[in-house]
Amino acid sequence: MTTVATDTGVGPLLRGWREQRRLSQLELALRADSSARHISFVETGRSRPSEEMVLKLAEHLDVPVRERNALLLAAGYAPRFTESTLDEPLLETLREGIARLLQGYEPFPALVVDGSYTVVAANQGIGMLLTGLPEHLLTPPLNAMRITLHPEGLAPRIRNLREWRGHLLAQMERQIGLVRSEALRALYEEVAAYPLPEGAGGPDDREDPVPYPYFALPLRIEHDGHVLSFVSSISTFNTPLDVTVAELAIETFLPADPATVAYLQSLKA
Repeated sequence: MTTVATDTGVGPLLRGWREQRRLSQLELALRADSSARHISFVETGRSRPSEEMVLKLAEHLDVPVRERNALLLAAGYAPRFTESTLDEPLLETLREGIARLLQGYEPFPALVVDGSYTVVAANQGIGMLLTGLPEHLLTPPLNAMRITLHPEGLAPRIRNLREWRGHLLAQMERQIGLVRSEALRALYEEVAAYPLPEGAGGPDDREDPVPYPYFALPLRIEHDGHVLSFVSSISTFNTPLDVTVAELAIETFLPADPATVAYLQSLKA
């Protein structure tokens, strides 16, 4: 979980987010319909921003929902956004909707992760890919990055591991640049340090050339003697008002070639 110190006051915290987003005080003021002088006074503690101003600045600085609560606390206001657990009755409709979405995507793989890539839901397509992995990687809570990149996980099965690993690490680096999460940074350092399995696949590690170009970097993974190709898509919830919901991401794996479609449909038949 992300924690942000509130004893420094809201000004330095806002300045930190502004500098992280590489905006000048004038640029932020123009976006927030304020003045550079007022932004300066807020950042130095000479002026206490209203609750609505804190939220407006956080919106224009693209501050994650969890950290918006921290900004409000630092400014002396109550948190605005709840943080529910997924098993609470309040989120029953959300859980049911996610379950229908994942089931409807079968036989293709799909899963839901939180902000630290802990798997909170997955369909049978994901279960099929995880067949045969060691128990210590499948003991809850499952972590998608750890399962994918661990040398005893999916990594030895990924034919273009160097490319896919680079993609995943770059994705985590971008996320770390947007949020302040020690847990996420620790996970990144862990999985980045995993040794590559012997003979780890590169971009040309395939028996036959693909007869048509890919439209995105595929995940090429072996399963039961077949090489399956997927491209992934990640979706999040718009305008979330709950910290937990804001940090959920739905990742779906779209078959990237007809052979993968045919194979997965044959498993379902």
